[in-house]
Amino acid sequence: MTVNHKEKRLMNATSLRQICLMQATPSSTSGVNIEDTKESDEKSDIYSSNMTEAMGAVLTYRHELGMNYNFITPDLIVGSCLQTPADVDKLRSIGVKTIYCLQQNSDLDVDIEAIREYASPFDDIQHLRAEIRDFDAFDLRLRLPYVISKLHKAVNRNGGITYIHCTAGLGRAPATALAYMFWVQGYKLSDAVTVLLSKRSCFPKIDAIKSATIDILTGLKRKPVTLTWKGDKCSSVEIAGLDIGWGQRIPLKYDESQPSWTLHRDLPEGRYEYKYIVDGEWVTNENEQLTLIDKDGNINNYIKVSNDDPESLTTALWERLGSDDFDLTTDERQVIRQFLDNCPAEE
Repeated sequence: MTVNHKEKRLMNATSLRQICLMQATPSSTSGVNIEDTKESDEKSDIYSSNMTEAMGAVLTYRHELGMNYNFITPDLIVGSCLQTPADVDKLRSIGVKTIYCLQQNSDLDVDIEAIREYASPFDDIQHLRAEIRDFDAFDLRLRLPYVISKLHKAVNRNGGITYIHCTAGLGRAPATALAYMFWVQGYKLSDAVTVLLSKRSCFPKIDAIKSATIDILTGLKRKPVTLTWKGDKCSSVEIAGLDIGWGQRIPLKYDESQPSWTLHRDLPEGRYEYKYIVDGEWVTNENEQLTLIDKDGNINNYIKVSNDDPESLTTALWERLGSDDFDLTTDERQVIRQFLDNCPAEE
């Protein structure tokens, strides 16, 4: 996976090559089944391997060691997932008022609903969810404006300390904390990164935060695109990747008059990789742009959605965001704050 050079520069303080083996909150291991422990170790190894490949940094997460976390600021914690209802009590004991879970139900073997049900009766802590797909920088970009709006409102309502977590607390959670520090707490993005990395070794996707910032400031604009598979020798055509991730598929509609299969979709600016699934077989379209073959021999189609006007607001914002000393203007912060205040509860 290609890592943006600016992100590499931001990670110099912690080194992309170091293994981030996080220190967990101590927990009792009495009565633990050896086979269960072995299975948990194997799942941690698989997750760490997937995380390293997807994030472009050597990162290790040991789920079997329990919850781990770091205070980023006095009122903001980034950590790994809660694993049992007892973890709610641990967070209550240190003054946490809001638990903000970014996990999906499929993330590892944690019963998130059991934890939510345990926390529900307490009037001094609230458990909230805002799902972001793991290892998916584009979904992070799309979800961040809504995720931060929900977080902003919860902090205003609950006060106290906020605990933001994903699975390992190394990708989605630190990125969410950064966006909150940048958009709400008034930090420069570079300053927020410095503070975060001084407290916790992690790898947040900085470009996703920059893109989400531009999305808000330009009114979440999208451009229409059309993708086409020509031919009538198949019974179904779908697309994976694009803006939905590789784990989902979108069916194309068949047009007998062409004959061809088409997908019309509105996309924010960006570069999107995708692949066709024709009668269940994953294939590329030779009539559309192709990526280079990667180290594993994979090749995809891709499309770049951009504003070609050099005088556009988007172009000007990207030029400013490229500066290491970039900061939002007072007016831009006001636009973002209004969006966060007025954003609907769900996307």
